[in-house]
Amino acid sequence: MAKGMREIKRQIKSVQNTRQITKAMEMVASAKLRRAQEKAQSSRPYVDKLREVVSSIANGTDGSEEISHPMLVTRPVKRTAYIVITSDGGLVGGYNANILRALTDYLKSKHASKEEYGLFVVGRKGRDYLGRRQHPVVFDVTDLSDTPRFADIKSLAYAAVQGFELEEYDEVYLCYSKFINAITQRPTIDRLLPFESVEHDGVTTAYEYEPSPERVLGVLLPKYAETLIFAALLEGKASELGAKMTAMGSATKNATKMINELTLTYNRARQAAITQEITEIVAGANAQG
Repeated sequence: MAKGMREIKRQIKSVQNTRQITKAMEMVASAKLRRAQEKAQSSRPYVDKLREVVSSIANGTDGSEEISHPMLVTRPVKRTAYIVITSDGGLVGGYNANILRALTDYLKSKHASKEEYGLFVVGRKGRDYLGRRQHPVVFDVTDLSDTPRFADIKSLAYAAVQGFELEEYDEVYLCYSKFINAITQRPTIDRLLPFESVEHDGVTTAYEYEPSPERVLGVLLPKYAETLIFAALLEGKASELGAKMTAMGSATKNATKMINELTLTYNRARQAAITQEITEIVAGANAQG
């Protein structure tokens, strides 16, 4: 019995140490999540203004003629690029599994062969998962911080957009987790290129373009696409931290529940041992009497 009680005490101590770690990780993820949300929100005015300028040129709402551009034109699809945003590490609940499951299901439904698409992957988890299954990973970026900068994925975004412009790919899709709140993250697959339409709601400012609207649009559209990729990365990072905070919170609650159950078991075992000792003492006294 004494040996069993010592084992229970060791289990309690071990779970208590684990709970301290998961609680600390939950608090760190919560602090980082707030910063990630602030960074995502601070990028929205820039995206909105860029959308307004691109819309005014492409749709001729500034008084000029409507302008066409290859990035606005749909062409027959022979090969597709997918930009997949995952995490580098684990302990994030179902964050990576949900994204990769949605992607693989989509690939199976849309493509008959792996030669019909190429994958641009952000995050070690996605790269390793897709690589083990022999999917064509043509570009990957790993070891991003929890506060990523555009420079961290500039080469990947440029390669994907350039691939579309050079007609290596006829479509480009974004696969990421859309942040709803700390508990809910929605796996999302959106078509990035070609742009179906570039629309802006609200009052449009009149602009003058130098050297010409066509030249300005040619520069802005790739930048606009790269900006949307970075915005998806910020959404993904907020989703990752939200999933980690939720997972560590659940782990902490489970550890607390386990500690309570083990403590109850220990107290019962201790009470049984004391009762047995008292019984033995009384029996011995009666025998001597």
